[in-house]
Amino acid sequence: MHTGNGPSIDQCDLSRYLGRCQVLRVKVARGQRVGPISQTITAEKVLIATDTYPSPEEQFAEDFAALSVEMIAALAAQGVHLIGIDTPSVDLFASKDLPAHAACLNYDIAILEGLVLSQVPEGEYELIALPLRLEGYDASPVRAILRTC
Repeated sequence: MHTGNGPSIDQCDLSRYLGRCQVLRVKVARGQRVGPISQTITAEKVLIATDTYPSPEEQFAEDFAALSVEMIAALAAQGVHLIGIDTPSVDLFASKDLPAHAACLNYDIAILEGLVLSQVPEGEYELIALPLRLEGYDASPVRAILRTC
């Protein structure tokens, strides 16, 4: 596991990746961490659109935004069990200690990275993002789908 001794993806409860979610759009500069937010959290799954990473068709950029440990703690305190983000990682590109990954593991929060949220307005949706059953791996590709509630 790249962040600790968490369960492998084949041992994770699939219900964590399925159900009502909330999409939030945040303002953050490239290369910065998203701090605690003022929006009211209405779902146990939260997808965060930073708009700091180009579309999958564009060249890789290292200066994408990431999540702060404080934000993850605040979301965990509000009952969030899954966090998704529109960047390649919840941590900054140059991070060696991966504090956001460690915080998610500590709070038992599942992570979805690399989501394409550029055309998704804020609001509530149904999320379907089931991981493959890969024994012994800490992550899996998903085909994430949002449906209006």
